[in-house]
Amino acid sequence: MKYGIAIFPSKSIQDEANSYRKRYDPHYSLIPPHITMKEAFEADDDTLNEIVPELKRIAKETKPFTINIHKVSTFAPVTNTIYFKVEPLQELYDLHQKLHEGKFDNNMTHSFVPHITIAQQLLDDEYSDVFGTLQMSSFDFEDEIDRYQLLYQLENGSWTVYETFVFGEG
Repeated sequence: MKYGIAIFPSKSIQDEANSYRKRYDPHYSLIPPHITMKEAFEADDDTLNEIVPELKRIAKETKPFTINIHKVSTFAPVTNTIYFKVEPLQELYDLHQKLHEGKFDNNMTHSFVPHITIAQQLLDDEYSDVFGTLQMSSFDFEDEIDRYQLLYQLENGSWTVYETFVFGEG
């Protein structure tokens, strides 16, 4: 079965992201707005029994932190993906690193760029229009992050929470 690890931001950030995703993200119905902490990976029950205690340990050792979002950015020219840019934060990078070492496979396919996707798989002209408009907008989100979720993928491609791990708890 496929699993992944993500952070879900507050409802206000999700609502703002979804206002764009409804129109510009074909994955809108498959998963709520999120920061991907570990890309999809295959795991069986034995693997899960090993990593869940590790996820609990990491969460217990992690203090809540605050993220900020002030603008959009893009992965162009690699892909026509537009996202809310999460301002660089050492705690986020440290957490990401912990989820890719030890008992976890290092399944990174590219560098970690903390973001919340709001548009993807756009045609070139549509991408230019949407990004040009959003680039002129400013956003002012601050969000306290105090947990992450282990997710699994259902047969229809959607993702659902398997377990939530709250920071500082064990």
